[in-house]
Amino acid sequence: MQVAELDLEGPDGAVLSFGPAQAGGPAVHGGDVYALVRLRGRPVATVVCRVPPGKAPADAVAEAARAALAGHELPVSRCAPDNHPPGSNRQRPRPTATTEPRTLRASVVVATRERADQLARALDSLLEQDHPDFEIVVVDNAPATSATQDLVEHKYGERVRYVRESVPGLAIAHNRGIAVAEGTVIAFTDDDVVADPHWLTALIAPFSADPGLGCATGLILPARLRTPAQILLESHGGFAKGFEARLYDPARPPADEPLFPFTAGSFGSGANMAFRATALRDIGGFDPATGTGTPARGGDDLYAFVSVLAAGHRLRYTPDALVWHHHRETWQDLRNQAYGYGAGLTAYLTALLVRRPALLPALLRKLPRGLAHARAITSHREAAGAAVPGAHGAQDYPWPRQLSRLERRGMLAGPVGYAKARRRVRGVPLPWDQRGEK
Repeated sequence: MQVAELDLEGPDGAVLSFGPAQAGGPAVHGGDVYALVRLRGRPVATVVCRVPPGKAPADAVAEAARAALAGHELPVSRCAPDNHPPGSNRQRPRPTATTEPRTLRASVVVATRERADQLARALDSLLEQDHPDFEIVVVDNAPATSATQDLVEHKYGERVRYVRESVPGLAIAHNRGIAVAEGTVIAFTDDDVVADPHWLTALIAPFSADPGLGCATGLILPARLRTPAQILLESHGGFAKGFEARLYDPARPPADEPLFPFTAGSFGSGANMAFRATALRDIGGFDPATGTGTPARGGDDLYAFVSVLAAGHRLRYTPDALVWHHHRETWQDLRNQAYGYGAGLTAYLTALLVRRPALLPALLRKLPRGLAHARAITSHREAAGAAVPGAHGAQDYPWPRQLSRLERRGMLAGPVGYAKARRRVRGVPLPWDQRGEK
């Protein structure tokens, strides 16, 4: 399935630009297409369609997009129409803000381990960001070779800072990034993404507008859908959280989320998140016993989301902040992810109870409904035809029984994994309590 971008003048307007989602990718041709739809640069929807033989791909996708947008209320825009004539540079759509926010210095932290080729692709996109004031910090986590250091120092020089963290674990690597970051806001993304040029500006802007904001998250879409495993992951909901901006305020819990704030997965994902530096440091950063690279297998981002909310800060999801994620390609990768999703979920809940016991009464009150929710999101579903990417949270996607079982096995193993990881990091000082290794 080809992945493309379409920019329209309006819901039923002319095509401003069309092409592959990745710069330099092959031209879109006939066949199945998954497309991001923009309205004058602003992401508003995705569509899946088939381009028939002899039809121009741009026309076929535009027809599908107009049909999908017709009669539907579009997400509320925080941006005014772009009054500049449409340009030819499709890779740099930029909504025009109604007011000029105060520019905050940002730090972008990318934790990585032995994936220099993917890292180079991510760094190239980060260096193209239109935010006027930012730094990039690469944290090399428990490296076995010098490949990452060589890449950063030889290709990127002073444009990218290199930091080494010898203790394995994504949360520990992120904490190392926090310790050396100089920005007022610290953004995090992964080495397997390509960031839209406007990503950082859109992700940082809400912090200028809202002094009480502690965290912002953004939209994550698939960079490629070349294999059945990639398509199945995206049909399961992928990482996308929709196209409607949303504010989560602990002082005004959302009525439509009775499990708030414990359904942290609905807030965003670790590949696209940012925190006000003071808020993140005040909560102690990420729990070092969570995250990829530890027996907990995940949950580091979820723990941070809930901890920031529990501290009284607000969290905003902003779909204008877009990154393209390169999903893993094989069936075994998908098996590992399914197990990791389950383990990370219960590991983060265990971390909350261990580190923030004041949340226990609220969690116990919501536990029965939470167990029902967990059963629903991990349940086996038969495919109604071909698996195609669907809306996040729709729960009408196919999900094989084998993956459902793996998710549930992971959920049972998460607390044990967290306990093992906690023993491993016992006595390891927080990075801000020691000098960063360079």
